[in-house]
Amino acid sequence: MSGLHDAAVLARAGMISPAHLLRSRKALSDVRHWGPVVGAAKLAARRRPDDVGIVDDRGEVTFGELERRTTALAKSLRAKEIGPKSVVAVLCRDHRGPIETMLACGKLGATTILLGTGLAAPQVAALVRREHVDVLVHDQEFGAELAELAPAVRRFVAWRDEPGAGVPTLDELVADAPKGRLRRPPDVSKVVLLTSGTTGTPKAAPRKIRSGLAAADFLDRIPLRAGESTFIAAPIFHGIGFLHVVLALGLGSTMVVRRRFDARQTMAAVDRYGCSTLVVVPTMLQRIMELGERELSGYDLAKLQVLFCSGSALAPALATLTMDRLGDVLYNFYGTTEVAVATVATPADLRAAPGTVGHSPHNCTVRLYDVDNVEITGAGKVGRILVGSSLRSAGRSARDEIDGLVDTGDLGHFDSAGRLFIDGREDDMIISGGENVFPGEVEHLLMTHYQVRDAAVVGVPDHQFGQRLRAYVVPTPGAELDPSELREFVRVSLARHKVPRDVVLVPHLPRTATGKVIRAGLEAANGPFPRSE
Repeated sequence: MSGLHDAAVLARAGMISPAHLLRSRKALSDVRHWGPVVGAAKLAARRRPDDVGIVDDRGEVTFGELERRTTALAKSLRAKEIGPKSVVAVLCRDHRGPIETMLACGKLGATTILLGTGLAAPQVAALVRREHVDVLVHDQEFGAELAELAPAVRRFVAWRDEPGAGVPTLDELVADAPKGRLRRPPDVSKVVLLTSGTTGTPKAAPRKIRSGLAAADFLDRIPLRAGESTFIAAPIFHGIGFLHVVLALGLGSTMVVRRRFDARQTMAAVDRYGCSTLVVVPTMLQRIMELGERELSGYDLAKLQVLFCSGSALAPALATLTMDRLGDVLYNFYGTTEVAVATVATPADLRAAPGTVGHSPHNCTVRLYDVDNVEITGAGKVGRILVGSSLRSAGRSARDEIDGLVDTGDLGHFDSAGRLFIDGREDDMIISGGENVFPGEVEHLLMTHYQVRDAAVVGVPDHQFGQRLRAYVVPTPGAELDPSELREFVRVSLARHKVPRDVVLVPHLPRTATGKVIRAGLEAANGPFPRSE
């Protein structure tokens, strides 16, 4: 029965058609043999070869051109001995380059790893070593972040801001592609998304999907339709951006992307291209709302049916304000890099309970467990959130699972209507602007500063980013610490979203008898202290 339900969901979205069974079977077969990314692109190229597939800062690319370009790119990469055993990392902003790279790697059976653009040079180098990366495709602007790479890692430029010689570009590889047939790889390729997990060090979450029906998990509660237009403002390297790329390909919908987010330019593009879907993280949504009701009313948003928000906590007030200004089009999505899909709050859910993340789709399971791994039932009872989904990644440890469900690391509760609410992290994870930050990583770095005696980092509410980092620092005796100096000290070694916005100098940190910092008691124990602005 589950298969019939999934087929009905895909048919409703226009991804498969009961009236064209052979064509639909071919589409599902392509996903099984090529994987979801390449399979979806091949479907779009067959059905809508002349329709615009991608609109980026360079212009437009049709689905037919995308198929031809990525086949040519795959041939050039194969000629350079890049194949099924290769690992290709991508460090790019949102444009056609990372999408073309994923498709070319999929056609070769190579593994693709999507790197966050906020990573610092030491992090990039460490990830490249740990994941045994052979090739790095990057935007020209990230030259400094690649300074610590080993010479053996081959590089190709996906986006060039100014003329430069030495590193070949993807366009050059496409133009110089050798002739010959490109055979199907022996196995489906993997796309690896990175997550900070609970250790603060980015972990790999590989995803290999063979069933073409898996998209139903995502489409079950979200009314995306074929042949429309989607503005993907969330970064492609993030799980949400990546999933919407795959969905847009499978639906034959135009993807509109921009290398940098700007609220005004985003809404102008939604207007210009008649986008039916806009994909954002809460920080972006906040900036859009800050444009004001008068300016927003000047855009033609009549075709906007889905304002998809995910990546961090959506403030109830922001949810209500958004629907009051743009209509009941807001969908609040909850998932993790490991499980992909957990729950979706529809506009009706958000009107009834603005802070909710909603209900789980048909094929997803969400349960709450206590510290003894006993399932919790009943409204209002907080527990660990565990999720089961056909879109979950591979490679998770057995200790993170109960009855086949993955521990998300979040705490939550259900209300009397069965809607899920997120109460916070099981540990001390901070989510700032949609990015996860583990305090210990920042604390350990601060402690290496010669004038720092002790340090603790916490998340505090921020109207723009959801949370921002605040560092409580105990200077060494006689030290004259400058908070801006400490922020710069962190910035040169860690990603931007891990740099504390506030630095509070305190005489001591409250700790338990075993030495653990009592984070909730920091302000109370030390009283109010000057903060950096």
